Amino acid sequence: MAYQSLLLDIRDNGVAHLVLNQPALGNPFNAAFCREIADAAGELASRRDVRAVLLRANGPYFSVGGDIKMFAQTLDTLPEQIRTWTGGLHLGVARLARLDAPIVAAIHGTAMGGAVGLFAGCDLVYCGRSVTLGGAYTTIGYTCDMGATFTLASRMGLARARRFLLLGEVLTAAEGERAGLVDYLVDDDVVVKEAEAAAIRLAQGPTRAYGELRRLMTTALGAGFERQMEDEVQGLIRAASTADAREGISAFIERRPAQFRGC
Repeated sequence: MAYQSLLLDIRDNGVAHLVLNQPALGNPFNAAFCREIADAAGELASRRDVRAVLLRANGPYFSVGGDIKMFAQTLDTLPEQIRTWTGGLHLGVARLARLDAPIVAAIHGTAMGGAVGLFAGCDLVYCGRSVTLGGAYTTIGYTCDMGATFTLASRMGLARARRFLLLGEVLTAAEGERAGLVDYLVDDDVVVKEAEAAAIRLAQGPTRAYGELRRLMTTALGAGFERQMEDEVQGLIRAASTADAREGISAFIERRPAQFRGC
């Protein structure tokens, strides 16, 4: 499928490159992006050959976040427009969260507002050393969307995420790493290379087990202890029924590297 705001390139190694692709505009979260992220996530969910996703961007910025110029053009109808835009946006984010394939983010340049919320939901975040990260919502009198309260609290802790959002903080990459937003801080010129290498490693792993873990982590602090343990058992049973689990046990007994196939 062709997209206006994104590129989706699914490689033979099982890694899907999901690329923000409005570089001249700063890769904003505009109407096209809100619509197309749902379609792209649906396409990823339908593909059995996708075993990891690399989220990256073209141009000098990762993303400037919400399209404020678009907001300014629709002030009189903005609340209803937001209802429409977030319908697609949130469907896309939810679909990405439900993938079996782990998601690795490569962040460069600047990431503001919703862009931070988007990559905070990824499993691994690689960030260039010169990157600027901002919680820009309240600076224009807005609150956040796309699950940012959950993803930021999951990464930073509730109190630190609250401060980040309330104050509209702008962090350096090093400060983002200390706050938990960033997993790996790397030189700017290798951030995509390092993130892609991680995605390739994950694409060689037990994809369905990864999916069970990804979904369990979204309920880890909210389901209650006994409910979470039972969900873990059910996930473990589903993972144990896969060919990859059989291969993992056999490889361990035979003292050889496992050759996972994602099924």
